[in-house]
Amino acid sequence: MATSQDVLPATVTPSPGPIRADAPIVPRRRPGRVLSGLLVAVLLLAALNSVVHNRAFQWDVVARYFASTAVLDGLALTLWLTLLTLAIGFALGTVLAVLRLSDNPVLRAVSWGYVWVFRSTPPLVQLLFFFNLGALYPTISLRIPFGGPELAHARTVNLLGPTLTSVIGLTLLEAAFAAEVVRGGVLSVERGQLEAARSLGLRRARVLRRIVIPQAMRSIVPAAGNMLISALKGTSIVSVLAVHDLLYSVQLIYNQTYEIIPLLMVATLWYLVVTSVLAVGQYYLERYYARGFRTGGAR
Repeated sequence: MATSQDVLPATVTPSPGPIRADAPIVPRRRPGRVLSGLLVAVLLLAALNSVVHNRAFQWDVVARYFASTAVLDGLALTLWLTLLTLAIGFALGTVLAVLRLSDNPVLRAVSWGYVWVFRSTPPLVQLLFFFNLGALYPTISLRIPFGGPELAHARTVNLLGPTLTSVIGLTLLEAAFAAEVVRGGVLSVERGQLEAARSLGLRRARVLRRIVIPQAMRSIVPAAGNMLISALKGTSIVSVLAVHDLLYSVQLIYNQTYEIIPLLMVATLWYLVVTSVLAVGQYYLERYYARGFRTGGAR
């Protein structure tokens, strides 16, 4: 039988004192995060220092040609080509998206086939194919059907120059991607809202203008902004057709001066400047169309 001496005394846990309302909140210390941040910062500074002090970049040559007439003319053509192909491509892509969403199986199949072909083949191959279209169709003529007289006649080689070929090829390519962007934006709108609008007797055009488009733009704008930046960089492939864009203008200069690295840096810096400006515009557009929605990028 246990006696009172054999019973161990119970451990008494001291009661914590009252928590002060003005007690400071001390953040948790994260030494790993601090060390990794310092390591990355040191590596970035070392890389930046090597670029700035590397004489092979020839920054004086970069400054001399950065705002030269030839480079600015090439930049102007690049911007014109980007905006033109993206504008026409989005218009055509919207039509393709409507066909893809239609109830007609033939129209859906045609739209799907178009997107499949142009998204599955490299852009450079498409441009070279259109540039050599004269081998398939040497002449293009307009005549009245069923043996009627010829109204117009033109040789393909004279009709499709390098610049027009670039516009056609890039436009058809952008239309394929724009079709998927628009289709995804329309499908992001809740179907219940469309059914509620129809039950109220609203016409289809009014439903599209007041309900579908404002909400679809919230999904379309980020993808469209990325397409714009990709289209700007993608125009560099037209240099293989001797179109005087930014890259080809730079190539013409360094083929004469043999200053390859600094001239490539000129093109790189201009692409960085333009894409940065476009990214700022994309940010404000996303914030505008994200009003009333809590998203990660804009509020």
